[in-house]
Formats: sequence, C-alpha cells, structure tokens
Amino acid sequence: MKALAVFPAQRAVRLVAHPEPAITTPTGVKLRILEIGICGTDREIVGFQYGTPPPGSEYLVLGHESLGEVIEVGTAVTRVKPGDLVVTMVRRPCPHAECLACPVDRQDFCSTGDFTERGIKGAHGFCTQFVVDDEKYMNVVPRQLREVAVLTEPLTIAEKAITQVWQVQQRLPWIAPGKPGPKGRFHRAVVLGAGPVGLLGAMALSNAGFETTVYSRTSGPHDKARLVESFGARYVAVETTTLEQLAEKVGNIDLVYEATGAAQLSFETMEVLGTNGVFIFTGVPGRRGPIELDADLIMRNLVLGNQVVFGTVNANRDAFEAAIRDLGTFMGRWPEAVRGLITGRYPIQKATDVLLGEPGGIKNVIAIS
Repeated sequence: MKALAVFPAQRAVRLVAHPEPAITTPTGVKLRILEIGICGTDREIVGFQYGTPPPGSEYLVLGHESLGEVIEVGTAVTRVKPGDLVVTMVRRPCPHAECLACPVDRQDFCSTGDFTERGIKGAHGFCTQFVVDDEKYMNVVPRQLREVAVLTEPLTIAEKAITQVWQVQQRLPWIAPGKPGPKGRFHRAVVLGAGPVGLLGAMALSNAGFETTVYSRTSGPHDKARLVESFGARYVAVETTTLEQLAEKVGNIDLVYEATGAAQLSFETMEVLGTNGVFIFTGVPGRRGPIELDADLIMRNLVLGNQVVFGTVNANRDAFEAAIRDLGTFMGRWPEAVRGLITGRYPIQKATDVLLGEPGGIKNVIAIS
C-alpha cells in the first residue's frame, strides 16, 4: 500500500510501498485512512529537525492528525464497529514501572520520555491507506462531522490546556469556570498566532466564555481576520499594534494561549500578562539562536502578579472526547468558520509537494481515500 515516509539518514521524503497491516490481537482494529492533517510538526520532521523511525526501519511513515473508517475489528473489540469514523490518539505509553502516568493511561504526562508517538517518534504514522491499532486509542466521531473531523487532534491541544486552566484557577475561588466575570473580568484571553492551533484555540476560548483576541502578524482585512471576527473574537495585527497597545485594548490579560513556537514574541508577551494571569505554551521553537528578554521584569511580574506559566503537549482521551463534542458545538454556532479552517485538500500523490512547498492557506489536508 502507499505511504508517505521520511528517511532521516538519507534526508529524503517520498512515497513508498509499505506493508499492509493485519489484526493480530483480540482488541485490534483495522482502519481505512480517509484524511491526514498537515501541521508544523510534519514540516519540522521533513526538515530533519527530529522524527525517529521505528526500531529496524530506515523510514518513518508520517502523519499524526488522522481520520479513519473502521473496516475490521478483533474478536474482543467493543468500543468501535465497522463503519464508524474514528480519530486515533497519537502517543503510546512507555514500558517503565516507575512512570506513574503511563500505567493509568495518562501517557500525555509520561515522566520517563520513553513513550512512542505515531508519525513522530518510534512508531509509524497514519499517512497511508490502512492502519491497525488497539481500540483503546480510538475515538468515534459522529458521521455529521465527517468534513471537519480531521481537526479533532489539533483541537485537543486547546481542550487539554483549558482543562488545566480551570484546575489552576481554582486558586481563585471567586471565578466560576466557563462563566464570564463581572463586566468580562477574569475571562480575557489573547491567542498568539492565527494558524490552525491558534484559531481552534480561539474558538474553544470563545466558546468557553472568554473575550478572545487573536494577535498575529499580518494586518487586515484578510481571510484570517474575517474568520476570527465571524466567531466573535477580535483580530489584532502585530504589524500595527505593539504589545503595550494590545494590553491597553484588552485590559487585564487573564490568559495567553501561545500557538506560534516563536520564543521572542512569547516572552515579550509574558511581560504584559495581567495580574493572576495564566500563560500557556503550546508551540515548540525550532533550533534558532538565543533571544533577548527582560528576565527581571518577567520574574517580578510572575511573583508580584501571582502568575502561572505552563506548557502542554499531546492529549488524553478526555481531551479527544471534548474536542469531538466541541467540534459539533462549533459547527452549530460557526459552521462556515470551521469549514474555512481547511483551505486545501490534496491526494496522497501530491503530499510531498504540500509538505516541502511554501505553506499556504490555514490547514492543508491529504485525502487518502
């Protein structure tokens, strides 16, 4: 069967003939892959910044944002059935007993770092015609979400982050989770970046009751600005608005959701984070040189402002289920905005062109079947 693969040692990316998998365990499920979302992680892997093939393989099959259809199930499978649409989780647990997270299915918090991730680290991904995996990693998607279901995995980043925000903000008992504060206080969010992760995060925050501002590079009017405004958020351009001016527009910034991987902008934004605010890192910077920052100011604000900074990566089943639920909500509230996130669909034969070419649009998708 066809598969899109990266050869790290050869520094090559190409379509390969990959063996078709078969079910070998009672809880195994075979999928026909329908779509694969392309993201910055995939581009960094084909740029040979990271990406590890499985042991014994010279290549890594790419793709971790997937949508598949169940075509065959093992004898003990109960969670899915043939015909179901499913999104499959990415990370698999480490084998070490000393890890407290992985044995309880929270490999998103693996403490050893010896996990595997399909399409990223030590396990083949989903950018191929058929995949077999265990039912425990599969999440059923309603058929009516077929056209946007490939957005589930990137949305899980925001879902996990927002769950942690509510947990963190229990330190402020006068804030009711999910409810706007008096005159909007306590629920003012800034999203850094207008890529797929940033826009989905902005939708999730708007849906959760935050007054949401997306801060991105290019000044409008343009498609991204119009899309942001269509779901009730505000678009502000870096080109025309300084961070100090942004803080004046927003007021006390209660939450920053970083979705750029740009360290300089992120730490500069931390300087204007509001009192009792939370800053969330979701991006992973590329290998660049050192940056300049006002470390004294950031540290002083963190201490005197009771601020919290955390990073979040990967997601557990709860986040996947929340993403599927919220995609349905988004489609009910802002259907054109959600559809507008997917700006290109391409056959697998064009996958190398999409990955290696200049990024265009918002979210590009490889249509396998």
